[in-house]
Amino acid sequence: MKYLNLLLIVLSPALFGQTPGLNWPIFRGKSSLSGITDFEIADKPVLLWKTATGVRTKSAPVLNQGIIYFGNEKGSLLACNSDGKIVWKYETGSLVEAPPLVFGGAIYTGSADGRMNAVDKNSGKLIFSYATDNKIAGSANFWEASSKSGIIFGSYDYHLYCIDPRTGKLMWKVETDNYINGTPAVFGNRVIFGGCDGILRIADVLTGIETDTINIGVYIAASPAISSGRAYFGDYNGELYCVDLKKRKVDWQVTATENAGPVIGIPAAGNNFVIIGNDDKYMYCFDMNTGKQVWRFRTNGPVTGSAVMTPTKVIFGSTDGFIYLLNLSDGKKIWSFNAGAPIGSSPVVVKDRFYFLTEDGRLLAFGLKNVK
Repeated sequence: MKYLNLLLIVLSPALFGQTPGLNWPIFRGKSSLSGITDFEIADKPVLLWKTATGVRTKSAPVLNQGIIYFGNEKGSLLACNSDGKIVWKYETGSLVEAPPLVFGGAIYTGSADGRMNAVDKNSGKLIFSYATDNKIAGSANFWEASSKSGIIFGSYDYHLYCIDPRTGKLMWKVETDNYINGTPAVFGNRVIFGGCDGILRIADVLTGIETDTINIGVYIAASPAISSGRAYFGDYNGELYCVDLKKRKVDWQVTATENAGPVIGIPAAGNNFVIIGNDDKYMYCFDMNTGKQVWRFRTNGPVTGSAVMTPTKVIFGSTDGFIYLLNLSDGKKIWSFNAGAPIGSSPVVVKDRFYFLTEDGRLLAFGLKNVK
């Protein structure tokens, strides 16, 4: 009976859909993976609290209705309230590298044993588990179209999967030629994703039928960010691409510098800018229409995580252990914070607060004092 009740929670139409801005249901904020927010960050935020789990993690936090969710290398999926208290923990039994996804009444999280687990977001109880044939390294995403919905994710078994969010049954899958590391992006009724086969693929969300492929020829380790009908993404050689999704062609391409390393993060795209970090320790800003470099900011470690863009600022973490807040227009540093451990994930940014997860397993909450 308790599993029936859990299923009814997931089936409830009132809980389906997301509230833009108030929640951060996927680690880039939206299913487009654009990494932008309309909320602004104060010039001098303070650390409000920190919660130490004692377990290393490469996951990223997400937020829904005041609860923050994240995974760790022990295989735990944790739920933490807005005061930093852990309210429940679910053990998957295998390393959780992928950030979780909140959709409807469930948390969807992939694990190294190749399973996509759906867990009730209120109780932490397992609803269902879908098995693939290899590990899941990237976050799941969601789509909604024609009164239907799906949960999509990639696996190292060379497939992109779409499952029913209510039952966990397979809706369709797309075969590729190599691992899928990243998260598929959603744009209208299309899913856009890349992989280690060096191909950007575009498929219909309802059927999984590929409508186009663009051969980049180099590993695409991360995910595309979709903005204004274009996909922005980097490759393992450190090059950055802008693909026009209507014309199905590369609009512009920024050639990597001699010292550039792999692009592991996902661009933040919007407000006429594209923000992307590189293994060469720099955070870069490009004009999103031309690909011309606007500015760059140097940290003391490779930038493997993804930035979030506000209307006037850029916030991100670096493997040098610092969190940086920059001015969007010129890349000048406004504020920084020594987190004491590398940061390779993407932050959550909502009204009056933002959250970071460090690689040593600490969840940090920032904002202004006396503001909840």
